[in-house]
Amino acid sequence: MKKHIVIPVVAVVLLLAIIGVKLNEGKSSSLEQKERIGIISAMDNEIKVLLDEADIKQVDQIGGVKYYVGSLRGKDVVITRAGIGKVRASSGITAMFNRYNISKVLFTGIAGGVADDTQVLDIIVGTRLVEHDYGIVSNDGFIWVSGDPGISRAAGEYYYCDDTLVELAYKAAVETVGKEHVFKGTIATGDQFIASEEYVQRLKEEYNAYACEMEGASVAVICLNYNKPFVVIRALSDKADGKAHDSYKDFGDIAGANSSQIVLKILDSVE
Repeated sequence: MKKHIVIPVVAVVLLLAIIGVKLNEGKSSSLEQKERIGIISAMDNEIKVLLDEADIKQVDQIGGVKYYVGSLRGKDVVITRAGIGKVRASSGITAMFNRYNISKVLFTGIAGGVADDTQVLDIIVGTRLVEHDYGIVSNDGFIWVSGDPGISRAAGEYYYCDDTLVELAYKAAVETVGKEHVFKGTIATGDQFIASEEYVQRLKEEYNAYACEMEGASVAVICLNYNKPFVVIRALSDKADGKAHDSYKDFGDIAGANSSQIVLKILDSVE
């Protein structure tokens, strides 16, 4: 008699479990289909302020990277820390585009200052990005090119940020730290932490760079491939010189928080 009772009970439990899974799948799918602003960084201290304030509804893990889905300042967002360097940044933003309905991208983080008139904790709003380490290394030294470095001798490429987002970011930065501490210009990206006055001079002379970092241009390339508007915002943690490592340790968290505050102000005004 007991066996006849157990079988229907087990069947009911399994049915309820299946229904629960389906409901969760439906909820997840709904969150992913809603249009959202993508916010990406390289390190935890660059998004801590944002996550502390955000109303996170779901955390997805894709390829070992967490994507925080929810709302922030009344806007639907996806926030991620993709990791340091061009490969991780490219992977992170590509996964975001493939999983979620992203309308625009805000990159927030810290960088080394390059331009002479910049100081630690100043803000650089990128107008264009460049890969300073993409090209040819020959007996004559490094040659910056675009396309296939094995055969190309065409000049390297710049990747331009969205004009509207640049202006919104600049305005937000001025409101956050004051006009005298905000600059617009070229940000140079490469897979190196720059701590060399000699290399900084090269970045100034060849690219007229205002800052150097390790992710921006790679995110820019993917955004352009997906036809999505983007802007890169960088707060300076150091001057990319011989003292860069010490300055980075002392001011990295402060710079990361400042960049996040600018993102919050952008969200207050962006459509």
